[in-house]
Amino acid sequence: MQGNPHAAALEAVLMVVDEPVSAAELAATLELPQPEVEELLSGLAAEYMAEGRGFELRSVAGGWRFYSRPEFAEIVSRYVLEGQTARLTQAALETLAVIAYRQPVARSRVAAIRGVNVDSVVRTLVTRGLIEEVGTDPESGAILYQTTSYFLERLGIGSVSELPQISPHLPGLEDLAGIELEQ
Repeated sequence: MQGNPHAAALEAVLMVVDEPVSAAELAATLELPQPEVEELLSGLAAEYMAEGRGFELRSVAGGWRFYSRPEFAEIVSRYVLEGQTARLTQAALETLAVIAYRQPVARSRVAAIRGVNVDSVVRTLVTRGLIEEVGTDPESGAILYQTTSYFLERLGIGSVSELPQISPHLPGLEDLAGIELEQ
């Protein structure tokens, strides 16, 4: 298979799929006959297995896709669980930004600023090690959160003072400091 431009094109397409793709779809994409694509897929799968690669090409759920080999499951799992590849949702990014710029801050204050409940998002950020509890608000007794050194490391900065300044030209920011919760 090495050196075969059709096999290389097939690999390129398979690298970007996030769910199994049928041989028929791949054939249509590559503008090749389906039997030829099926032969290429079987050949690539056999080649990867023979070479002992860290991944394999499998036919699953009516389609083809790359998977990590089962003997590396523990290593891959450890990598994923440490958050190395997991991306934050928009809600998590917004919540993290509020905490980063307003820290230490109570979850209820973050919810008031965002206008939505942030309980599960805060739990996710704590689990990922991006924020941590730093005490309680003396008036309300609410738990206060701040960013962690891991957060700074991931952003490549030394302290929160190095965060970019929020632009004074964004609408409504002048009211941000005045947002208070009703007690």
